[in-house]
Amino acid sequence: ALSLFGQVKQIFDPRNLLNPGNLIDPEPLSANVRIPQLRRSPLAMKDPKFTLAVHQCTGVGKCRADTTKAGGVMCPSFQATGDEKDATRGRSRVLQEMLNGRLITDGWASSEVAEALELCLACKGCRRDCPTGIDMAAYKSRVLFEKHRRKLRPLSHYALGWLPTWGRLVTKLRLGALGNFALQTPGLSNIVRAFAGVDQRRPMPRFRTGASASHQHYELTAGAGSRGPVAIWVDSFTDAFTGGQLVALVNLLVSIGFIPRIITQDACCGLTWITTGQLDGARRQLKHALDVLTPIVQEQIPIVGMEPSCMAVWRSDAAELLPDDTRVPVVAAGIHTLAELLGSLNDWDPPSLVGHTIVAQPHCHQSSVLGWEADAALLKRTGANITTLGGCCGLAGNFGVERGHYEVSVKVAEHDLLPAIRAAGPEAIILADGFSCRKQVSDLEGSQAITLAELLVAHLS
Repeated sequence: ALSLFGQVKQIFDPRNLLNPGNLIDPEPLSANVRIPQLRRSPLAMKDPKFTLAVHQCTGVGKCRADTTKAGGVMCPSFQATGDEKDATRGRSRVLQEMLNGRLITDGWASSEVAEALELCLACKGCRRDCPTGIDMAAYKSRVLFEKHRRKLRPLSHYALGWLPTWGRLVTKLRLGALGNFALQTPGLSNIVRAFAGVDQRRPMPRFRTGASASHQHYELTAGAGSRGPVAIWVDSFTDAFTGGQLVALVNLLVSIGFIPRIITQDACCGLTWITTGQLDGARRQLKHALDVLTPIVQEQIPIVGMEPSCMAVWRSDAAELLPDDTRVPVVAAGIHTLAELLGSLNDWDPPSLVGHTIVAQPHCHQSSVLGWEADAALLKRTGANITTLGGCCGLAGNFGVERGHYEVSVKVAEHDLLPAIRAAGPEAIILADGFSCRKQVSDLEGSQAITLAELLVAHLS
């Protein structure tokens, strides 16, 4: 019967393209087995930990499913392109073949790996949503690190990857007005974008024209301070760019009874270095931040962070980059989101927001690493009509800014965020603690999103 079947198959498949080596003239069971081949691969033997992590993918394919309506994040790039190589599973397979070294032979610098990772937003959605715990954002950082080790990098890595450094320099030297002239003037701004690797269609942010946010003087509302001190960890984006997020947070904490202390020393988490694969630089940033933050935690002073993606670094990347530094878990446990801090207060209630409609876009790193539960519980207590979105906003830090990513960035935003804003109407409040999320809303919809602190302080009685 198999012989007859083989003859029929030969008629319809003379080049043996359909299922070769399976039923008809099968290959030996020992042929093309991945693991034995992998064990002989120099690249895999050199880094067994990375090899094990990449091979966690079992091909279930949940990354191809659209789960954003249920609060899922993974995988925004696949939802935008529909291409298997842009799914978590497809990327894992490419990395597995890179480690195997037979189909992909140029290792970390191979074009196949670069193509597969190019549209990864590093949203960390797979870290939570993948049943096997794939963290493609971390794998992408590692690939970029190895690929550019001891080599010149793309200009965007220096422009965007070092953005906290440039922001500190601009505010320290009071160059905000000059920087804004360069970033906002037609023609000149086009040159800046081209040099920095930024898409020409992407509006540029505005620097603060005076001191950084953490070094400005704030007129505070009256408060007794009965709850004691709380330290505010100001992220690099809030610190350098325009916005009233910090003053809102300070006034909110004072009204609740805290004594806010703004951390004025540089304490960058190194996120932009991580996403561009500059891991040695990220380690330096983290160690310096630990020097600043650890004494505060040891004094039993709670630290409240402002940028979800920066806080997520302490609960994910920091332990992976500095596995032997005992200060990392101490600081990670001592830094809280605003909702986590407020949720711990048994004698405080949020202001009533009955009658308001809120479209909430959790930062993808918050959904995937920090968790949104504390924010959801707090918002529920306000009585507002809440629409909480899944998925990613599409900007994702440097991703949506970089040249070549604009179309995918917009398609990701059109999947959940922008339709929800339009459906909610012009009176709806758009809530987004993430700097990237707020910028995406402003860039693509022309609307202003606000942080949780701004929302609450605006409705205090």
